[in-house]
Amino acid sequence: MAEIPQVAVLVDTSRSYGRDIVRGIRRYVAEKGPWSLYLESRDLRSSFPPWLKKWPGDGILARTVDAELLRHLKATRLPVIELRSTVLDHSFPFVGMDNLLVGRRVAQHVLERGFRHFACYVDTSERFLQERSQSYMSTLAEAGHACSILQSRPGDALGLRWDRHQQRLADWLTSLEKPCAVFSCHDQIGFWLLDAARRAHIPVPEQVCVVSAENDKTLCETAWPPLSSLQLRGQQVGHRAAQLLDAWMRHGTRPPETTLIPPGEVIVRQSSDIVAVEDARIARALQFIRQHAATGIGVDDVARHAALSRSMLERRMKAAIGRSPGEEITRQRFAQVEQLLAQTDLTLDAIAEKAGFPHPQYMAGAFRKRHGITPGEYRRRNKL
Repeated sequence: MAEIPQVAVLVDTSRSYGRDIVRGIRRYVAEKGPWSLYLESRDLRSSFPPWLKKWPGDGILARTVDAELLRHLKATRLPVIELRSTVLDHSFPFVGMDNLLVGRRVAQHVLERGFRHFACYVDTSERFLQERSQSYMSTLAEAGHACSILQSRPGDALGLRWDRHQQRLADWLTSLEKPCAVFSCHDQIGFWLLDAARRAHIPVPEQVCVVSAENDKTLCETAWPPLSSLQLRGQQVGHRAAQLLDAWMRHGTRPPETTLIPPGEVIVRQSSDIVAVEDARIARALQFIRQHAATGIGVDDVARHAALSRSMLERRMKAAIGRSPGEEITRQRFAQVEQLLAQTDLTLDAIAEKAGFPHPQYMAGAFRKRHGITPGEYRRRNKL
């Protein structure tokens, strides 16, 4: 290997996940480099650069979409780490997202919001998209809930006239029992669903709550209303892949066959910013808890806001969501802690104050008891 490793990065940069992977690779090189990087603007269908056929490089990080690119990668006989889940037959080590956990976390998100009717818009074009959808539906089934399904058909968006494509989605959304939580397994089809709901005059999120995955900000923030989406941790994928490739190039240490990175949390935007319960006073209490849990409120404050006695609040909330008011306040506070650990560099003292814990030591001990790891370890595993 050359004194400065030469590495080709064949990663699509047209979407935020690919760009995040590149940022993670860059971060590793800044920490452990230098590397000589070949990088170009690419989309998923970009071809194999012809000059790489005789390139005297040391390794490749790639997201492979077709057999031609795969054939060229194999022909280099270089260490290659694959960054895209694929059904193509290859023997490259894979580093990527845990898509089963993607579906599970979205299901938990909508269950926590009190929904009892569920649906899934399934994109069958990729195995990893099907894994997300199946995991979402399996998690709901474990909780005792059925799930309505609409499958996208190959070429739907291109083969159908746009208004007919959207009318099909609108008809499906209209047919769902409401209020309903709908999972779209990536942001593009989530964007389409929100447009179809608007065409059908279906209120979002009051009647249909839509949650997606990948958190492509351009799509999510252009959608109306803005689309809630699970954050994929592309930077962690890129950083880990670069680390494994470095060891492979330097020491001949071949990485494991599969390395899965857990996703982040759902970035809540207007499309799922609601609690779905039929009991209007409990819905009001839950909204109050979600907005004020970090300010030090107690159960009595919630009862006053909902105009219920404490005992009545306890019974009705337990019946509606399976948790007591105190448990829900604690859950919301720890959700704030998790978010601040993953998304900021704040100290534990500052996080405790922002999340409504008067004593940082108590927060840290309770966090470890709740999660089985310290706040510091959680931050290392989940830092965005």
